[in-house]
Amino acid sequence: MRLTQEQEELRSALRSLLTQYQAESAWVPLTEQIGAAGLAVPEGYGGAGGGARDVHVLMEELGRSLSPLPYLGSAVLTVGALLASGDKEACERLLPGLAEGTSVGTLAWAEQGSWDQDAIRADAVRAPDGGVLITGTKEHVLDRPGGSVDVLLVAARTAHGVSLFEVAPGATGVRREPVVTMDGTRAQARWVLDGAEGRLVGVDGDGGRYLEHVRDLACAALAAEQVGAAERCLELTVEYARNRVQFGRPIGSFQAVKHRLADAYVLVESARSAALGAAFAADEDPGALPRAAAVAKSVCSEAFSAVAGEMIQLHGGIGITWEHDAHRYFKRAHGAGELFGPPSRHRARLAAQLGMAAR
Repeated sequence: MRLTQEQEELRSALRSLLTQYQAESAWVPLTEQIGAAGLAVPEGYGGAGGGARDVHVLMEELGRSLSPLPYLGSAVLTVGALLASGDKEACERLLPGLAEGTSVGTLAWAEQGSWDQDAIRADAVRAPDGGVLITGTKEHVLDRPGGSVDVLLVAARTAHGVSLFEVAPGATGVRREPVVTMDGTRAQARWVLDGAEGRLVGVDGDGGRYLEHVRDLACAALAAEQVGAAERCLELTVEYARNRVQFGRPIGSFQAVKHRLADAYVLVESARSAALGAAFAADEDPGALPRAAAVAKSVCSEAFSAVAGEMIQLHGGIGITWEHDAHRYFKRAHGAGELFGPPSRHRARLAAQLGMAAR
């Protein structure tokens, strides 16, 4: 599995830009100069017409810098849900702005701390005027740092099953509550809907199918982000081990430290293979994506957590100070590991898929 020369050039351009612009200030140049928000949007809707491998490259670079940009929630979840719905009217109306980056979207999905469809309790009922009113609370909704979103998609239950709705973020009966999380580099919010008017996206009752596909895409993208962050943890730790002198020699020259760094390297490269496998499956073998995404989310979550932990341990006392970046990577590792379900949940998904395939 190899990336193309064009994708490697994309990586170089992204790394240069993310080095030049910090935090939220990178969103405008990222979208205007590189067209990042529209990488996976078909050309007919104003995007670049790329695929999951292009997203993989971008997410790796965002992970390296612990970027707080709303790419995952907007360009992966929201765009992915709209495309999965096949709703041409909604796509024509919403995707161009999302592709340009002039509008930012999010998908309100999780409830009760779970992304499983069984946990969805938000209720969508018919109003006397024929519209749809949604009531429920959505948790762990990826947010936009310092501002509200422009496109809000909500998963709710109708008489036909789980369905997807577009809800105006500032409408009556809609309340956004920012959430303080341990990982301060990824903004989240809680959305409370109390009789909020919703507009059906796609087919009533088919929302569960859309969400399953979106979760696989999201897990593949998040796995790439985890690989980029883990790789940066290892780079910083190797650099420190070369320069930190103890007992008259660099600590990196001690055999025990070499072994731990070598183990961390193996974890990073194994995670990279799993993440690339999911990206290639999304582009070339969609039928294999559910299995590849479950593997990638499980492997990459655990690898990132382990490498981030080693970063703190091998940096010693400075690794637990507020001024050093080690704690930021460790917190991102913990938060990303739980996002879209912990590794154990995805291993259970994988076991179920393998069991069905064996019948």
